Amino acid sequence: MAKSPFIESIRADLRARRYSLQTEKTYLFWIRQFIYFHRMRHPNEMANTEIEQFLSYLANVRKVSSSTQNLALCALIYMYKNILQMEITGLSYSYTKKEKRMPTV
Repeated sequence: MAKSPFIESIRADLRARRYSLQTEKTYLFWIRQFIYFHRMRHPNEMANTEIEQFLSYLANVRKVSSSTQNLALCALIYMYKNILQMEITGLSYSYTKKEKRMPTV
């Protein structure tokens, strides 16, 4: 399978900025998930609404932890800010809520 030039440009930028290999893998994972979630649309065509939908999906459907949701957000902000030179502000999405558990005695 051919590698995406867009993903490879993100990888090159991460390496130029000397991000760790694990951060590179994680950011690329979440950026790919975002693109797949929106049926392979290019991020240039998307903005706040699509980011909010993806983050809400992570919280409500996939039930990821708040730190995982925040990590996905950081990856998307990195992509928009450093690769696409677009500013992302004013996001409103549902946060992951920790379940309250009763202690067992």
